[in-house]
Amino acid sequence: MTELAAATAVTVDLPRPEYPRPDRDRSARWLSLHGTWSLDTPGGAVPITVPFAWETAASGVERTWLERATYRRTVAVPAAWAGARVVLCFGAVHHRARVLVDDVEVGTHVGGHDSFELDVTDVVHPGEESTLEVEVDAPADKRSIPHGKQRSIPRDDYDGVSFRPTSGIWQPVWLEARGRTYAAQVRLRGESLAGFEVDGVLVGDAPAGADVVAQLATGERVALVADAHGRFAGRLDVTDPRPWSPADPYLYEVEVTVGEGRSADRVVVTGGLRRIETRGEQLFLNGERFYVRGVLDQGYWPVTGLTAPDDAALVRDLEIAARAGYNLVRKHLKLEEPRWLHHADRLGMLVWAEPPGPSRFSDAAHAAFVAQLAPMVERDGNHPSLVVWGLYNEEWGLDWDIPGSPERAAAAASAYDALRALDDTRPIVENSGWAHVRTDLVDWHYYDEDPQAWADNVAGLADGSRDDFPVRLGPDFVVDKSLYGSSEFPRRGVPVLNSEYGAGFTSLERAWSMRWQTQELRRHDRFAGYVYTELADVEHEMAGLVDADRRAKDGGGLDPAHVNADTVLVLDVVPRHAGADVPVPDGDWRLGAHVSHHGTAPVAGRVRAAWAPAGTRFGEPVAAVAAESEALKAEPFVLSPAVTLEVPAPGDVSAARLLVWFEDESGATIARTFVDAGPLEPPNRRGARV
Repeated sequence: MTELAAATAVTVDLPRPEYPRPDRDRSARWLSLHGTWSLDTPGGAVPITVPFAWETAASGVERTWLERATYRRTVAVPAAWAGARVVLCFGAVHHRARVLVDDVEVGTHVGGHDSFELDVTDVVHPGEESTLEVEVDAPADKRSIPHGKQRSIPRDDYDGVSFRPTSGIWQPVWLEARGRTYAAQVRLRGESLAGFEVDGVLVGDAPAGADVVAQLATGERVALVADAHGRFAGRLDVTDPRPWSPADPYLYEVEVTVGEGRSADRVVVTGGLRRIETRGEQLFLNGERFYVRGVLDQGYWPVTGLTAPDDAALVRDLEIAARAGYNLVRKHLKLEEPRWLHHADRLGMLVWAEPPGPSRFSDAAHAAFVAQLAPMVERDGNHPSLVVWGLYNEEWGLDWDIPGSPERAAAAASAYDALRALDDTRPIVENSGWAHVRTDLVDWHYYDEDPQAWADNVAGLADGSRDDFPVRLGPDFVVDKSLYGSSEFPRRGVPVLNSEYGAGFTSLERAWSMRWQTQELRRHDRFAGYVYTELADVEHEMAGLVDADRRAKDGGGLDPAHVNADTVLVLDVVPRHAGADVPVPDGDWRLGAHVSHHGTAPVAGRVRAAWAPAGTRFGEPVAAVAAESEALKAEPFVLSPAVTLEVPAPGDVSAARLLVWFEDESGATIARTFVDAGPLEPPNRRGARV
């Protein structure tokens, strides 16, 4: 066996063996190209496991700052594909790729996160082996190319929050057979909630004038004819339509057929009937008001980097978010693979998607950023779970200077315009964090360790008495950032929501901050939602709900689902410290409580409280109810008036936990929180002796 054959032998257990595009299904005729390839490097050829980036342990290479390499393997197109068109598909290759088959160039691509495909029909022969090569250029200097949170040499301005680079083939790569004339693009939009707008593009032998049929399994169908450019469009009405929502994530499968007979093309495209819109300062999903309860997700794994180790890992992360009470995941500076989006569709998790950005501003860097948008929308726009598009993040790639630079402000606005022209069905955020000049959501990123400062600043942002807040851009670089990058941007009339927050060094402090900071966001009805940072730890960043291996952390007895519920309690307390929110009362204590309720109908009931030993969780035995409020009614999306609980002292204890809950008129507990009472030890620090 030759060295090349040994390096490219088919293994029994391929990594990531599942079909990569369940949302655009052609799995009847496809071939995974995962497994062992040969990688030519300046130091010689080594085996590499695809689809894992060459920086990762999973790849078998684990090499950082390798800027150029060539992948090589043999591949045999199945003999049964004779007469079909053969398409080579890449999920993502960072950053520049030149693809050859038997030394014939079949295409090139620039852009490390967007997908691309190449029709290789004319250079492969079904039943015979060919040699496939992918030459990759992955610059160490990533500052002017879209790269998200990958490290760069020279370093990025935000290097301190960046992670290992991701280079080479890092998302699925596969072959599939298609009809002689086939649908290269299919767009489904279900915003009417009564049917789908269907359009697309045909390529291949004879796209002009080709017949196209879009049909549901229930029989509804529409027959279309492509124009002279291969474009087709029409409407597929749905009998007894069933909207997609987090509560009922119902998906439709639309079979799109081009032509007839053996040479016909068939693809099954998944979509949902779903409408997301803004009305003034509020968000609506399918005509009903909703509130974003989101969590930021970097999409990294310890051994495999930006590539999920297996399909179960993609599902697990969505399930972790759902169990914690979140209804949205903000996938941060990464175009996650379509299988993850399909699982979000299937499980009913809303998605805020955003591409990676550059870190320095230039006309070329901005052009490279905008170049990602069309393939991003084409690949991901059919997913009903995807409800927000993000663009730039925190002025990265705009030199942290939108307000001081008309050129950079114009770049943010032009990115918005470019994306809006591609998709007019979703809200767009042009620069997440602050300094907005053209956006559908005014979002803000704010981190603060001081509970009183957090409460005061959040209240000021809610009532409009302030529009700025302190942002630490480096260890010794703190600036005040404004929500607005232009005096012309309206101060009212656009939804306002937080899209990054969290504080604390230890797991206990993180949980403590989540509990109190989130309640302050729920205190103010103006806000349309929040996004907590973050789902899982990544390398040196330890802010996750779970660690990098997705193991639970010690949150001091906090269940995040209680913090992120439809109905929560908001207590009139400014906590002092994790584990000691208040001193142990030595007499009666008056505790004010409100209810924030985001259901579809009012709820009524009473707030109750009981003392328990420190660390007690809800569900564990407690003593009798210590205090009960008067009757309370909470209207949807309106903070209730305060009720007062007269709480007696817990007795002669050094620490205790006051469990507080809201019980509706049926006796069901629909909101839970707690207050820890304990001593606060002053710092025990002695000055240095001289």
